[in-house]
Amino acid sequence: MKQICFLLVGGKLKPSSLFGAIEVFEKANLFLQEKGRPPCYSIQLVGEEFGQPMLNSFFSLRSLKHTSEVKKTDCIIIPAFEPEENAKTSYAEALTWLVDQYKNGAEVASLCSGAFLLAACGLLDGKPCSTHWRAEAVFKRMFPKTLLATDKIITDHQGIYTSGGAMSAFNLCLYLVEKHNGREAALFCTKLMQLDIERHSQSPFQIFTGLKKHADEIIRDIQDFIEMNTSEKITVDFLAAKCNMDRVNFSRRFKKATQLPPVDYIQQVKIEAAKRALETGSQNINEIMYSVGYIDAKAFRTIFKKVTGLSPTEYKSKFSH
Repeated sequence: MKQICFLLVGGKLKPSSLFGAIEVFEKANLFLQEKGRPPCYSIQLVGEEFGQPMLNSFFSLRSLKHTSEVKKTDCIIIPAFEPEENAKTSYAEALTWLVDQYKNGAEVASLCSGAFLLAACGLLDGKPCSTHWRAEAVFKRMFPKTLLATDKIITDHQGIYTSGGAMSAFNLCLYLVEKHNGREAALFCTKLMQLDIERHSQSPFQIFTGLKKHADEIIRDIQDFIEMNTSEKITVDFLAAKCNMDRVNFSRRFKKATQLPPVDYIQQVKIEAAKRALETGSQNINEIMYSVGYIDAKAFRTIFKKVTGLSPTEYKSKFSH
């Protein structure tokens, strides 16, 4: 039997990621039992007892095993939570246990913002990882050594797994069930819980807002200018001249502040405007393309798919009312 420990530490837990993940493994056990085989998964909650407000009530978990009581486990899963900035010192004991278990052969997985805790212990340094797309800027600032790819639903590298945001946690748990018990078991869980097993990207769900919590007022003004002029053809040279800088220095300064090269930032802003028009407007795709400053239909479709993972037609079909 494979022992799975859900590691719970300080911070505000997202209950859906914990209990939803547990249910996937419970359904996998049910599949095996119906096939006349023994269950595969034993679930334990490890860490600190805690309570937190939830809507108009109070939610708490008691009788958790302390990490010192678990000498050996097969897999550790960190559910989504709102982490503290100083996670490395706040949860030092739990992080030491996590690293020791990984070195002793345990698989380690994070669900959504659980990646913040996984990154805090250094296990994600130099490795591909994902988390909720909305946390991208903060995550990159806190953990610059990681190879963050928020377009990914799942990453798998050297026994370390991460998932994207929210419901992506289900996809990671299904991935683990398929890896350990086969495709049929994963599909059984999918059908019973009515989940989409074939989701591979967060990109269609991302909302680009641009990182503006920085101290560079000149660059912030340029960001505002780009967002207010989506219909114009804006070049990097034009923006650099607007700041009285040469192209190279402007590009370096822009990327330092926003974590994106100016060309990519302009594209993201324009595609976000196109997405909103596709979701809510009555314009056809060519009209929307022109409204965000593109005149080449092939280039627009290529950039749109690169950013969202879908063609403009597919995006309109999926999200338009």
